[in-house]
Amino acid sequence: MIALIALTPAAGQLARRLKAALGDAETHGRAGRVDDADIAFTDTAAHLRALFAAGRPIVAICATGVVIRALAPVLADKLNEPPVLAVAVDGACVVPLLNGHRGGNDLAARIAAVLGGVAAVTTQGPVGLDAPPPGWRIGTPDRLTAVAAALTAGEPVALSVEAGDAGWLAPLNFAGAGAVRVRVTDKIPASPDELVFHPPVLAAGVGCERNASPQALETLLATALAEAGLAEGAVACVASIDLKADEAAVHALPHPARFFTALELEAERGRLQNPSEAVFRATGCHGVAEAAALAAAGPDSVLVVPKRKGAGVTVAIARSATMIDPNAVGRARGKLFVVGTGPGNAVWRTPEASRAVAASTDLVGYGLYLDLLGEAAFGKTRHESGLGAETERVRMALDLAAQGRTVSLVCSGDPGIYALATLVFECVEQDGRADWGRVDIQVVPGVTAMQAAAARVGAPLNHDFCAVSLSDLLTPWPAIERRLTAAAEGDFVVGLYNPVSKRRRDQLARAKAILAQHRPPTTPVVLARQLGRADEKVITTTLAELSVDQADMLTVIVIGNSQTRLFSTASRQWIYTPRGYADRYR
Repeated sequence: MIALIALTPAAGQLARRLKAALGDAETHGRAGRVDDADIAFTDTAAHLRALFAAGRPIVAICATGVVIRALAPVLADKLNEPPVLAVAVDGACVVPLLNGHRGGNDLAARIAAVLGGVAAVTTQGPVGLDAPPPGWRIGTPDRLTAVAAALTAGEPVALSVEAGDAGWLAPLNFAGAGAVRVRVTDKIPASPDELVFHPPVLAAGVGCERNASPQALETLLATALAEAGLAEGAVACVASIDLKADEAAVHALPHPARFFTALELEAERGRLQNPSEAVFRATGCHGVAEAAALAAAGPDSVLVVPKRKGAGVTVAIARSATMIDPNAVGRARGKLFVVGTGPGNAVWRTPEASRAVAASTDLVGYGLYLDLLGEAAFGKTRHESGLGAETERVRMALDLAAQGRTVSLVCSGDPGIYALATLVFECVEQDGRADWGRVDIQVVPGVTAMQAAAARVGAPLNHDFCAVSLSDLLTPWPAIERRLTAAAEGDFVVGLYNPVSKRRRDQLARAKAILAQHRPPTTPVVLARQLGRADEKVITTTLAELSVDQADMLTVIVIGNSQTRLFSTASRQWIYTPRGYADRYR
């Protein structure tokens, strides 16, 4: 769906007009400036980047510079990025900024026709030879310049289509014959003088033993293709049984990997050339490589390379009569990002965390944490639950990922520090579910509340420190007390998480008493609440003056050690814990 971006009331009026004319569009308005937009946003650059990462076509009714500055840092792959257009507020000019050959030019022409303006198309022609449709590959890229020049000059260029649907080339003026030639084929290029395009019409079915050699599988596939005269560029995907969804050798191949259940593969039994009872006993289907190739290539496909065997690996290749869209066959290996988004402010979110969220189809988390993602959550399916439902959230995230989805399990701070990363691995280990075990799990670290609190006041964590949670919901108080005592005796700077709740009013006082036995009453203390959010509050006090009433579950407390210093400059106070640099270099 096209996103119509409006930053001013006048742009909002134009956006509503375009929505009515284009149909498949929605209006996005700057909050406080544009009324009645379908979607409101506050941060223009962040919103544009979120839409772009989600693959949404963007029509920004504003100056081109606004869009360029917002999207320039995230431009990476023009073959997979959406079209982006800028429209003058008076409708006089429509400029395709990105991916004109992938729908931007056509959309510009549609908008210009509605507004009576001009589509300022800057590409050489209606089709970009260097940007074929998704899945297509260029077999002889060194011929691009010569062919593009010939077409631009009106010279005759011959087109030969041997496989696939080359309708995307129709706008170009090809001749029946010509010295310059373009060929669309799934075969290895026979002549270096032709511009060759490979359509995605081949599916490679693969099977392998557990922990098979990636090199062995790659070599077998390359050999099978070469001996059949088939181009690797025409391979749309590799396919296998879902039991192999976590097999490194399959994912090492340079093609999207898709997986089928044994039942889905058994449905191809009648088309197999090498059915095997032994394979059936082991997997529940009479063939993996051949069946997976045929299943991925579709019901009208033919097996062009029957099963070939290598060292613990098998390969078969099927040809489809139509284009193969890997996203429409089988299922991908599910991916679960356990994401730490920092204490609350987007500037504390790491680029890795932002990329994980952008790549996800589904977001799972406590509702507040999902809300804090702001525009980054746009276009994602939300699965939210309240406090205390941690196990349910983790199981939901694993279930979604096991279905082949890309999921972010969203945590504040760092997911491995008093968050859900450990629960993910507990569930995978203890439940023993094979489908969960095949999920690609990646833990994405984040800035912790303790780090953020320390940064607000200086450097209190700059020597040895530890963190202790005062919540006894999961850890018995005697264990917490032993850890506090050890930290106090070891003279560690201590970060206290979950210090006070409505039910727990005495643990903080006990912790204070333990620490007070080993450090002076003037020890600096930092209480930081709602870090990175609009109602952030950071106060400094001393160990003697620390009170239960100063904290709640949204507060993190940093208590210095016996050496932690507090001093003042003309403008403010600072807290730091020395490491001995002054003594060493004095």
